[in-house]
Amino acid sequence: MNNYKLNVIYHNSKVGTLIYTNHLASFQYDTDWIANGFSISPFSLPLSTKIFTPSFQPFDGLFGIFNDSLPDGWGYLLMDRIIKQNKVDTKRITPLYRLSILGSSTLGALEYKPNETIYKKDSFERNLDEINEQCKLILNNEKSDSLDYLFKNAGSSNGENPKIFKRYNNEDWIIKFANSQDSNNIGIQEYEYSLCAKKCGIQIPNTHLFESNNCPGYFGIKRFDRKDNTKIHMASASALLETSHRLPNLDYLDLLKLTFYLTKDISQVKQMYKLMCFNVFSHNRDDHSKNFSFLYDDNKWQVSPAYDLTYSNSFNGEHATTINGEGANPTKRDLLQVGLDFGLDTNFCKLIIDKIEDIVKTDLAKYL
Repeated sequence: MNNYKLNVIYHNSKVGTLIYTNHLASFQYDTDWIANGFSISPFSLPLSTKIFTPSFQPFDGLFGIFNDSLPDGWGYLLMDRIIKQNKVDTKRITPLYRLSILGSSTLGALEYKPNETIYKKDSFERNLDEINEQCKLILNNEKSDSLDYLFKNAGSSNGENPKIFKRYNNEDWIIKFANSQDSNNIGIQEYEYSLCAKKCGIQIPNTHLFESNNCPGYFGIKRFDRKDNTKIHMASASALLETSHRLPNLDYLDLLKLTFYLTKDISQVKQMYKLMCFNVFSHNRDDHSKNFSFLYDDNKWQVSPAYDLTYSNSFNGEHATTINGEGANPTKRDLLQVGLDFGLDTNFCKLIIDKIEDIVKTDLAKYL
């Protein structure tokens, strides 16, 4: 397999071609896609016949939209283990090689061909407690006999927590497990955060607390990049703005502006505003640029449902995304100012701030 060239595919149609030279992955749209498709990343990759080459390298030479297809955290750990297990020549391990390993098993709707499958088939089903124990082995750098199974079912996943992609009630779900720093109650905590967010009027997918014999339960969330067995194109704020989520360089005002630019819909902006308020009052401070995404469906962009909502900290205990420039101790005044700076109605902002504060303080008091 030539890991210096890959075709990018969407719903069985060729979007374009990636070519990797001098540590940069250039991209060119396919002619038919230009005539009938859409821009997969409006700022960096507008529909054009030109060859696009990244001008800077926050993503190892990839454009952000293709970096979104690669895992980080848990998924990246699994990928590295599977590469090591198969004794792959290190000279072959480029970002395009990693994309080729994932092939059609990526998050979102973009796929990559030719695909190179390096994991062994493992169709033996495990229950969630068994999967959790195998995840612990991998986190502890111990040998697991389920590595191929885990990579097949979670190799494209993001975030620090181990997780698995599962079918549940004929739908696609993500089920999360505790990492080495989490308490035994992390599953029920994230579940209760999701219920609170719904009560606050925040759009969030269906969630479920899956039973366990070893802990209060495992948190599960329905995948929003899948709809009726169809893959939905997805782009994080990190990808769209070509900025690493490891760099805390965004403010929520930037996210409101990005939302309006993409959606042209003030109701979508209000959704993002509600999420900002929830994150502040619920102490969800790991609010980096990969934790905000947009979906392209029915020929339009929209804010994705909220995800990764739980008590958390980021750099130095601050918010990864600032609120009116404040990351350590944002106030209600800061929340209001972000809304006013965008142009939202004062009464709307005050109402949302007070409503979400009251709900969060009541429903999540034991975590705050």
